[in-house]
Amino acid sequence: MLDIAATCLVITALLAWFNHRFVRLPTTIGVMVIALLLSLLIVALDLAGVGGALRQYEESLLRSINFSDVLMQGMLSLLLFAGALHVNLGDLKAQRGSVAGLALVGTLVSTLLVGFGLWQVLAWAGLPLALGYCLVFGALISPTDPIAVMGILKSAGAPKQLELVIAGESLFNDGVGVVIFAVLVEMLASGVPPTPQAAGMLLLRDAGGGIVFGAALGFLTYTLLKSVDNYQVEVLLTLAAVTGGYALANHLHVSGPLAMVVTGLIVGNFGRADAMSDVTRRYVDMFWELVDEILNAVLFVLIGMEVLLVSISPSLLAAGGVAIVVTLAARWLSVGLPMSALGERLGLPAGSWRVLTWGGLRGGISVALALSLPPGPERDTILTLTYCVVVSSILVQGLTIGRVVRASMRGAA
Repeated sequence: MLDIAATCLVITALLAWFNHRFVRLPTTIGVMVIALLLSLLIVALDLAGVGGALRQYEESLLRSINFSDVLMQGMLSLLLFAGALHVNLGDLKAQRGSVAGLALVGTLVSTLLVGFGLWQVLAWAGLPLALGYCLVFGALISPTDPIAVMGILKSAGAPKQLELVIAGESLFNDGVGVVIFAVLVEMLASGVPPTPQAAGMLLLRDAGGGIVFGAALGFLTYTLLKSVDNYQVEVLLTLAAVTGGYALANHLHVSGPLAMVVTGLIVGNFGRADAMSDVTRRYVDMFWELVDEILNAVLFVLIGMEVLLVSISPSLLAAGGVAIVVTLAARWLSVGLPMSALGERLGLPAGSWRVLTWGGLRGGISVALALSLPPGPERDTILTLTYCVVVSSILVQGLTIGRVVRASMRGAA
């Protein structure tokens, strides 16, 4: 395990150095692009008969890393807490209607639009995929990834209210998406569609339970922080709250991601303001900023390398192109269209719907959920579709979101 972690960190550090020195893209995007290109180069060398050993080494490294477990049971808790730590709870409360609507209703509507849309279009194109699996794909691809979104929003220059809505949606909708995904996977395994009551109870238990547990954990952590004035102890308390809290949430069968978001909001708003000295606040901020940057870089390197484990064929690439278009169309219908009609009433600038549509980035969570599916041809197809959408989302949307923000805000002015 130590060798694997060391290898990942060394690769990430070297790619981050190369990107900063020569490529100069945003770190997360830059390391993913370089890792992706190097992986494709290794494939090309292998096909030419000279890179077989390199390909075997990279594939063995990736197979020794359970990407789904590493992200969903390890990195995700730390990244969500770090992302929520600096979200202003008062501002978020002012936009609670927008965030709740996008996270809950928007994710559910997008799941249905993507699922039925992909099922229909793939059938027309002669690349059929069963409706149940199309809906599973819709569930795992609909939540915007907080890790991708928040890392790129830092440099996009969006207005404060708009940035808050996008960040709030991305922090909360992954918990909703995971619950919908779990319901659909269970339905496929059992062959029996869940009743609306059962699905509603599962959502209430997982999402509602995660929020309540996160609030309790957040206030407990706040109380402990307030009782001491020692930055080493207080940094350790925040780290223990995240790692221990996420593990306990999983044992309680409530949403760990939502619990970490709520804990981060409480510690970030109450703990930083009332329970920390200036020295402690500075060290806590620096610690979690470093954790966020390092884990983000490692995650995006792994996403770039995962291309070696993705099934690639002309028909699957064509299906991936269809999935990209369908996912963007569903994002516009479920988020962009409602926000174009209601955005100004909700206090958002006039061009916000464009930014909300184009800023719906997908990332590691979608890939992790796809990899968690049982082995089979359907899983291979869904993984390829997911990878195509994620890479397109990060490279195309992530690199152009700043221009979309500036153009939309100029039009609004």
